[in-house]
Amino acid sequence: MGAFTRQLGCIKRVIHQSQVRYSSTHHHVCVIGSGPAGFYAAQHLLKLRAAAQKPLQLDMFEKLPVPFGLVRYGVAPDHPEVKNVINTFTSVLKNKSVRFVGNIQAGQHVTLQQLVNAYHAIILCYGATSDRLLNIPNENLITSAREFVGWYNGLPANANLPVSLKSCNTALIIGHGNVALDIARILLTNESSLQGTDIAEYALKELKNSGVKQVLIVGRRGVLQVAFTIKEFREMVKLPNVGWDIQTEETVSDATLEALPRARKRLTSLILDSCKTNQAASPEKSWTLKFLRSPEKVERVGDKIHVTFRINKMEGEKAVPTDKLETIPCDIAFRSIGYKGTKLFHDLPFDEATGVIPNNHGKVVDGIYTCGWAGQGPRGVILSTMQNAFDVAKTVSHDLDGSEGSSVKQGFESLNISHRVTHYDDYVKIAEFESKTGNKLTSIDEMMRVCNSV
Repeated sequence: MGAFTRQLGCIKRVIHQSQVRYSSTHHHVCVIGSGPAGFYAAQHLLKLRAAAQKPLQLDMFEKLPVPFGLVRYGVAPDHPEVKNVINTFTSVLKNKSVRFVGNIQAGQHVTLQQLVNAYHAIILCYGATSDRLLNIPNENLITSAREFVGWYNGLPANANLPVSLKSCNTALIIGHGNVALDIARILLTNESSLQGTDIAEYALKELKNSGVKQVLIVGRRGVLQVAFTIKEFREMVKLPNVGWDIQTEETVSDATLEALPRARKRLTSLILDSCKTNQAASPEKSWTLKFLRSPEKVERVGDKIHVTFRINKMEGEKAVPTDKLETIPCDIAFRSIGYKGTKLFHDLPFDEATGVIPNNHGKVVDGIYTCGWAGQGPRGVILSTMQNAFDVAKTVSHDLDGSEGSSVKQGFESLNISHRVTHYDDYVKIAEFESKTGNKLTSIDEMMRVCNSV
């Protein structure tokens, strides 16, 4: 219950009344998506317009009834310090010039043309909601890491993911990024350590009964190319009663190590030093880090999943396949090789190959902008998303200055949305309910029932 209480403390101070009428004489801006990119773009744009003494009305659209996107549904529940950014985002929602509009799907409930007619600027910040695929036979036997993260975080779209860990002993994760280590850590962590976080209640019960004792984390390149950060790796080697085996199969010379950028050098040194670290005798669980393996096929063999890997060798930064194969059996397998964006509006340019909205420093066409993963692809951490959002906000503000005297637009009032949307005061109701019960609401119907309660 502690996580909910902390978040609620900031939220309850002021309830932003959604009934306030907004002036048609101001610029109206619409932000699509209420994750980190959307909030940082809104925050900086509001700051710039306030400094210039040029009023702005900003509407933030979100397909779920609640805000915060990836912070609420993507950050691991045992990382509450990262979720604290919600306090900053809540201050944006409290701004009298901001209106949160939840439970609305852009492209479905409202068209791009309607938005163009209603707003002087539209900023697309809706993230990446699909997966990069392995494109190998029987890939359907592998669980999406993105969906699994959504499952344990209570994302409504993933709440019914068929996860059964009781009969599992070995889990295999394909990928060497932070999400891969998040999943490994959640699988190996004693469930009692997750109590009091905002993990979904059903996920906590499943993890309590989990039979997973071993996690294999497999990547296609070498130790010098891993995508996870030193923070995530350090957490893995500090897991209580958990051993590890790092199978590098590579020799990293002192000269190579010294030539690395500082952050990469620190991470590589920690990985190599961990190969020699003495561990507790007979740990209850373990994880193994394997390199230079690319998956080629998946098969169901009895009650096991067999993943066959092509063994690679490194040539510079490139993984080159050899003629050697290795088959690894497991009870459950995860694909964790990256997220991918999806097309929201059929009449807006979209690059299907990369999963991003084509843009020039955040500008798509006149009056339409994008930032965060929707415009850059899924990369970096929240800090890099913040900088990109700030840069795009500067562009939007500059363009708004150049549109002085343009046609009057009415913003949200002119959209004539007929179905029940949510506003900030509705989210406060949901947050209060979650704080009181200690349970995260994991379905839209449940959220709407709370919103509609007296």
